[in-house]
Amino acid sequence: MQAGLVVLCLAYVLSQFFRAFLAVLTTDLGSDIGASPEDLAFASGLWFLIFAAMQIPVGWALDRIGPRRSTAALLLIGGGGGAALFAMATTPFHVALAMALIGVGCSPVLMASYYIFAREFPPAKFATLAAVMLGVGSVGNLVASYPTALAVELMGWRTTLAGLAVVSAIVATGIWLTVHDPKRVETAHKGSLLDLLKEPALWTILPLMLVAYAPSAALRGLWAGPYLRDVFDLSTTQIGQATLIMGAAMIAGTFAYGPLDRILNTRKWVIFGGNALGAAALGLLCLWIDGGVWISVLLLAIIGFLGASFPVIMAHGRAFIPAHLVGRGVTLLNLFGIGGVGLAQFATGRIHAASIEISPTAPYSAIFAFFAVTLAIGCVIYLFSRDSVD
Repeated sequence: MQAGLVVLCLAYVLSQFFRAFLAVLTTDLGSDIGASPEDLAFASGLWFLIFAAMQIPVGWALDRIGPRRSTAALLLIGGGGGAALFAMATTPFHVALAMALIGVGCSPVLMASYYIFAREFPPAKFATLAAVMLGVGSVGNLVASYPTALAVELMGWRTTLAGLAVVSAIVATGIWLTVHDPKRVETAHKGSLLDLLKEPALWTILPLMLVAYAPSAALRGLWAGPYLRDVFDLSTTQIGQATLIMGAAMIAGTFAYGPLDRILNTRKWVIFGGNALGAAALGLLCLWIDGGVWISVLLLAIIGFLGASFPVIMAHGRAFIPAHLVGRGVTLLNLFGIGGVGLAQFATGRIHAASIEISPTAPYSAIFAFFAVTLAIGCVIYLFSRDSVD
């Protein structure tokens, strides 16, 4: 099981990479195939929405088939095949199609790990284990910044993507060889997704799950690149360095959030406090939109750090899910978390297009304000949630 978890962590590195690397390809894809920021927002949003939609069948597959076969097959076909298609792209549509396929491939990776944690480890350790997996896997977020910018400058983006297709295939094979499925739960209770949706406690958690991850994922995954280019005229390499800082902050935030629920004996207030501060940081970024490149990079890093509450929200929701529905339960939570990013990318792409003629800063002020308001609304609804500490 330990070897399997290590390989799943490598697969999650790839998943984090694929959701974040478009930010540093903004200039190259624009000049080579005519992809605009709106095209890339659509492709990024499609990745997240396809990923989210896949959580329903993935949840069923984890409970019925197990994590080994479902994860290995999807990563091989979707991750490897999608990266290969991206490497051959000649139009923005090809990029969108490739990102959709990669979303399919990445969709089971993290939930396979969480399924194993929920089934094989004590409930009190779930948040910490989930945060460790998320934090270590987020190395992919770092690789998708400055290192990718360097690789693109040295080899070109097509060769870089072709190499990633090969790596995806190798990791998928490793999952098939090393992951062992937990023993299936034998129970007389039959259950479905509808049973989970009847749980009142989840409905005060799901709205925050929908909006909490979206700001950091969308900004790091795409909008940080166009923002820093259009407002501060940064180069691809400089954007890579700035997003590296934000990516490192996101990893640090993940490890910081992980044990706090046990240290402070509360999940609710850890989650609420972090996200309320995140909404405030987004508001400051709106106010100081062109105040200076280092102020913006610092605020982006703070937003990334505070936006890393995903594993603790997952643990909060997990506390209200019965054992025989763990697979479908964690994937339902993940559907909201990842789906929220996809919806946000579609919305922010339209916001950018509608305000681009006003001024260089107007589209980004509007995008950051959108994230601040939606996150604040999620926090208000979450105030009515019931706390849980296993």
